[in-house]
Amino acid sequence: MIRQRTLRSLVRATGVGLHTGERVTLTLRPAAAGSGIRFRRTDLAEPREFQVTPESVCDTRLCSALEGNGAKVATVEHLMSALAGLGIDNLHIDLDGPEVPILDGSAAPFVYLLQSTGIETQNAAKRFIRVKRAVRVEEGDKWAEFTPHEGYTLAFRIDFDHPVFKHSAREIRLDFAKQSYIQEVSRARTFGFTREVEYLRSNGLALGGTLDNAIVMDEFRVLNSDGLRYADEFVKHKVLDAVGDLYLTGHPILGAFSAYKSGHGLNNKLLRALMADATAWEWAEFRDEATAPKSLLNLYPRTV
Repeated sequence: MIRQRTLRSLVRATGVGLHTGERVTLTLRPAAAGSGIRFRRTDLAEPREFQVTPESVCDTRLCSALEGNGAKVATVEHLMSALAGLGIDNLHIDLDGPEVPILDGSAAPFVYLLQSTGIETQNAAKRFIRVKRAVRVEEGDKWAEFTPHEGYTLAFRIDFDHPVFKHSAREIRLDFAKQSYIQEVSRARTFGFTREVEYLRSNGLALGGTLDNAIVMDEFRVLNSDGLRYADEFVKHKVLDAVGDLYLTGHPILGAFSAYKSGHGLNNKLLRALMADATAWEWAEFRDEATAPKSLLNLYPRTV
């Protein structure tokens, strides 16, 4: 049986929010099989908890922000990406502030936290969302699409008018049955431009952004002294974001995702379009691994 997963024990991390600049403590706690992924704001007068769903997305300005039961949590995509990459189905996420800490701007610190405390398999079958037919959404020249596939692949193309991108791959396709999320994607950092900083901060965004948690570019070059972690780090970060955005169903997807210039808003629009069309998807469980597509058996790292 391909089983659900949670953590073996509690783990914590403290950092600042990318957009709020506020210091916040994140606590990850094991959860029972079938309970899903739930956020809890512990700093409110009355702590409030809600489950992640595509409909809980309330803001997609440079992040994915969620709202439910009178509580809001921003910048969830890197944490959600790590949970998807490691196959975590059930988890309680406590925050004593309004935003998940940005840490180093990638999903790698979250992967480290999850692996350091240990991942536990549970006595319940993992539930997949299997794409049955193509679903596509468009906004101007931007688009995103799901098509059927017995595994999980993501293809992404970016297009930025900046000298740095002339020397970096703008297109990528990853098959997570053959390539490692941890090695190939998790370390890719968020990125931005100095020309946007004043505008963003005047609108209450990027207040916690620094060279320690983002790739920053002026008009000509990358300003980070350590350079890039991957030659194609920019497009890989867009894949990292998409993995997190698409995991807001709380369930892994069996299908192929393709996108051109997509972002948090379009990713969520695609996810809602898929879930709203009962003819486009179905639930899938594999209680006998012999009946599962071979690609699924290599999809997630072994528990530790």
